[in-house]
Order: sequence, then structure tokens, then C-alpha cells
Amino acid sequence: MEKIEVGEVFTIGDGEQEEEVEVVASMTVDGQVYVAVAFTEDLRDDIEEDIEVFFLKVDEDGDFDVIESDEEYDKVVEAFDEILEEEE
Repeated sequence: MEKIEVGEVFTIGDGEQEEEVEVVASMTVDGQVYVAVAFTEDLRDDIEEDIEVFFLKVDEDGDFDVIESDEEYDKVVEAFDEILEEEE
């Protein structure tokens, strides 16, 4: 699997509606790789309010997958918060 880098831009969607997202963080939790992404339009517009961030699981093929449980999601959010604290 190729490592996903912060700053990479991807298109995600369901076929009918697609959005460009940019990777704003990458983290490994319990051996699983996750990425935090935000809509590129929001990042480009440099809006003053908080930018909405989404978390996706990266499968063994390098494809994005959803986080399926609240427990898994909470672990990923905690890891992301730690990354933000380190950057301050």
C-alpha cells in the first residue's frame, strides 16, 4: 500500500455527487491507517469558522472506507486531537 500524504487531493462520492477533499492529517491507530480530510473548497476559501473534518479508514488496497463503530471513531478523533495539540 502506498502511503497517503498530507496535502493529497482526492475525489470522493457515490457516483451521483462527488466532492474534492484534501488530506489534512494521517494517523495510525491500533495498526490501522486513517486520514482526516476536509473539502478543498473550504480550505481554499480560508473560511474563518471551523472547517469540517471527516475521518476515513484506509484499507489494505489504499482505498477509503467508512469508520463503522462509535468506539473506532472516538479513538481516531482522540489521535487527531493529539496531532493538533502537538502542532500548537
